[in-house]
Amino acid sequence: QVQLQESGGGLVQPGASLRLSCTASGGTFNSYTMGWFRQAPGKEREFVAYIRGNTGGTSYADSVKGRFEVSRDRGRTSGSLQMNTLKPEDTAVYYCAAVTASTISGRLRDPATYTYWGQGTQVTVSS
Repeated sequence: QVQLQESGGGLVQPGASLRLSCTASGGTFNSYTMGWFRQAPGKEREFVAYIRGNTGGTSYADSVKGRFEVSRDRGRTSGSLQMNTLKPEDTAVYYCAAVTASTISGRLRDPATYTYWGQGTQVTVSS
């Protein structure tokens, strides 16, 4: 049983940066693909990025490509989402999630694919 815990959210001004962390217990990200999703008030949960557990390959939503970077640490027990040049439309609760590393890439942008979820961390971008 994998348990995930996010941290690092907060209130920042447009153009600022934040780094979210996701710590895993009960497993490592070698065996799991880590995904990041976000949900704004009144909207559905949407894909942000993922990093594959087996290859380290990454993928990003078009809305964050070039601004966000997903990574994992050497010990594979935590991962991060570096968010740069934040915009007001990035305001949301951000979640990390995990699914077995063998899951095919075509399914990794769908939140329903993921087995384990953190509790979420609020990111607010406002002047």
